[in-house]
Amino acid sequence: MIIEQFINEKIIQIKAYITAVINHSLHYTELDLFVENTMAEWTLLQVSDETPSNARERVFWHIMHALTLHSANELEHDLYLRSEISTCLDFFTGVGSYPIDCIGWRPIP
Repeated sequence: MIIEQFINEKIIQIKAYITAVINHSLHYTELDLFVENTMAEWTLLQVSDETPSNARERVFWHIMHALTLHSANELEHDLYLRSEISTCLDFFTGVGSYPIDCIGWRPIP
């Protein structure tokens, strides 16, 4: 699987997971598990370049890192985190602009 295809598939999935957690239709532990599984799948690609290939990938990694640093449960309680994630999701759907403080680098094993 090529990197761009992987990222595009994961963007679709992460949008669905985050939306479901925010809407309380999915327990936050499922989002935590998704993040963990995605990181494990990423290591299988054996990527050695930490620079994302485009803005969408950069925003994706920004979200992934944010969810790694903060529990998915914090989406309910941390308004700043929730706003930051919402801005990123809006960017994915084309209704928002590139997040101002977005720092998304590929994780390198």
